[in-house]
Amino acid sequence: MQGSTRRMGVMTDVHRRFLQLLMTHGVLEERDVKRLQKHCYKVHDCNATVEKLEDFINNINSVLESLYIEIKKGVTEDDGRPIYALVNLATTSVSKMASDFAENELDLFRKALELIIDSDTGFASSTNILNLVDQLKGKKMRKKEAEHVLQKFVQNKWLIEKEGEFTLHGRAILEMEQYIRETYPDAVKVCNICRGLLIQGQSCETCGIRMHLPCVAKYFQSSTEPHCPHCNDYWPHEVPEVFDPEKERETGMSRPNKRSLRSRQH
Repeated sequence: MQGSTRRMGVMTDVHRRFLQLLMTHGVLEERDVKRLQKHCYKVHDCNATVEKLEDFINNINSVLESLYIEIKKGVTEDDGRPIYALVNLATTSVSKMASDFAENELDLFRKALELIIDSDTGFASSTNILNLVDQLKGKKMRKKEAEHVLQKFVQNKWLIEKEGEFTLHGRAILEMEQYIRETYPDAVKVCNICRGLLIQGQSCETCGIRMHLPCVAKYFQSSTEPHCPHCNDYWPHEVPEVFDPEKERETGMSRPNKRSLRSRQH
């Protein structure tokens, strides 16, 4: 968010409806955000020119600034798709989720989060998470209940599940980055390119620096012989493709195969 020099925006019914719908979804991909924006203009002001998305969101953020809330843009860690989430800047901890989950459910999320942060891959197996059920605060929880709670975290876009393993959804990374950095200072991994929080990505086998897959894709986009940006040793992983919304729209291609990405994340 920009500083106090930002011009105070004016919230119209278009902006208000957009904000309400984004709050309902929690997080949306950029293409869906653009559709949502057009829908709100169609409902409330069909004769107006649709404002450039960046300006439209800056306008809303200038009004939300005093409430310590912001619409924040990020990208998915696996394939670099732009996403937007409504982020509470004042309460960045797990307590942000308190209205939707019970105390023992929040504690399960904390335990899953800790396993994910501590892991080399950015994933925690459901088995390892469920083995911690006996240590939860609050009401006792059976493993079967815990499995349902983990699925609730997936449905609410706090976690992503891939082949029985869990990692953080882009929404959780956007909303909890500061909390994660402060809570796990010794375990946190940072991308060498964008300096953002890194949960899953690739690492140099020589010097150990890590990079997000989208950052790897962009950094080595024109390299025939990729070398580590830190130690200049040969980059030992397959370089993923850069996400291209135009290409996706033209070909109607499906998302990249996550399994092949997983095999080359270290």
